[in-house]
Amino acid sequence: MLDIKQIRDNPELIQEKLNTRGGNYDIQQFVEFDKQQRELEARRSQLQARGNEIAKLIPEKIKAGSDPKGGEIQALRDEGSSVKTLIATLEPEEKDLTAKINEVLLALPNLPSDSTPVGKSEDDNPEVRRWGDEYIPQNPHILPHWEIGEKLGILNFERAVKVAQSRFVTLIGAGAGLERALIQFMLDRHIAAGYVEVIPPFLVNTDSLTGTGQLPKFAEESFKCAADDLWLTPTAEVPVTNLYRGEIVSADDLPIYHCAYTPCFRREAGSYGRDMRGLIRLHQFNKVELVKFVHPSTSFEELEKLVGNAEAILQALQLPYRVIELCTGDLGFSSTKTYDLEVWLPSSGKYREISSCSNFVDFQARRAQIRFKESSKKGTQFVHTLNGSGLAIGRTMAAILENYQQEDGTVKIPQALQPYLGREIL
Repeated sequence: MLDIKQIRDNPELIQEKLNTRGGNYDIQQFVEFDKQQRELEARRSQLQARGNEIAKLIPEKIKAGSDPKGGEIQALRDEGSSVKTLIATLEPEEKDLTAKINEVLLALPNLPSDSTPVGKSEDDNPEVRRWGDEYIPQNPHILPHWEIGEKLGILNFERAVKVAQSRFVTLIGAGAGLERALIQFMLDRHIAAGYVEVIPPFLVNTDSLTGTGQLPKFAEESFKCAADDLWLTPTAEVPVTNLYRGEIVSADDLPIYHCAYTPCFRREAGSYGRDMRGLIRLHQFNKVELVKFVHPSTSFEELEKLVGNAEAILQALQLPYRVIELCTGDLGFSSTKTYDLEVWLPSSGKYREISSCSNFVDFQARRAQIRFKESSKKGTQFVHTLNGSGLAIGRTMAAILENYQQEDGTVKIPQALQPYLGREIL
C-alpha cells in the first residue's frame, strides 16, 4: 500500500510514476475522497470542541448563579444535544469515506524505484548478465522435457487429467524422486546461506493475501475454498510474510531470512494458449521460496544478495541462465524493483523464467502492518520485505531434462544432485 502522506504531498509525482507502469491508475479519486474526509474530520473536531465547551460551560454558569432550569442553561443543553446528533451523522459518512479510500489504495500498485528501467513491456527488459554458456548442450535432437519425461516413464499428464483436469502432472518413480531431491537440495543450500526454514500453512486467509498484494487485484487467479475464508496458497511468499502480520519486531532481530518449501496453486487465468504442455505453467507446482524482512536502509543491497542466492542454485546445477531486470511496464503489482532469472530450455531455444526476485520496500509491510522499533528512536517504522523463488521446482526439472539429455535418450543427473537422488542417470 502506498503512503497516504506521500500521495498528499506529491500527487503529480506519484501519478507520473504510476503512469510508467502502463495501467490505468488514477489517484484523482483518492485525492477527492481524502479531501472530503479531512473536511469531515475538521468539522467533527470543531463540533467535538464545541460539545466539550458546552459541557464545561453549563456547570460553570450554574455555579455562577444561572438558573439550572432557566432559558440560558436549556439553550446550552439543546445546543449540546444538537452537536451530539450532528457528530453521530458524520461518523457513518467518515466510515464510508475511509472504506472508499482504502479500496482505492488497495488497487494502486507499488511505485517503481528510481533505478527501475522505464519500459512498456517485457520486450523492454534489459539483460543484466548471462552465466553458463559453456554448459549449453550441442545435441541438435533434444526432445522437449514433457516428451523425454513421458518416454522415461517419470511424467504422466494423461493420468493427472483423469484425476483432476488439464495443467496437472503425475510424477512417477525417479520423477517423484527427482522432485523431492531438488526440494531438499535447495533447502539445504539456502539454510547453509543463513535462511531459517519454516513450513507454513498451505491454506491462507483473505487478510494474508491482501497483506502481500494478491488481493483484491488477483482474486481470479487464486483457488478459494467455498465454505471457508481460506485460499490455496499461490506462493510461500504469502504465508511466510504474514507470519509477522500486525507485529512490531525489534530492530536487533533484523534482517530476518526465511526459506520455505510449499506446493503452490494458481488458476493461471488468462494464460491459456501459453505453455499448454509440460511443466512450465501448471495449476499445482512445488517451489522453494526465499523471504526477507530487512531494515529500510539495506533493502536494495539485500535484493542483490537474494538474487545471488537464487543464482547459486542454478550454478551448482550447472544450468545456463541469464538475469534480466524488469522494466516499469512489466513490474509485478507489489514490487518496486525486480530481477528475473531465466533458465535455458534447448528444445525451444529460449530462456524461460525460473525465479523472480523482488524488493517491495514498505508496500507489503504497510498493508500487513509489519513494523520494527529501534531503541534509539521514538515510534516505529515499517520493515522492507523481499522475496524470490529459490527455485521453482518443476521448471528446474524441465531444465534438467533438456539440458542434461543424452543422445542415447537418457538424462544425466547434475553432479551436485546425485547424492540426493542416489543415481547418475535417468
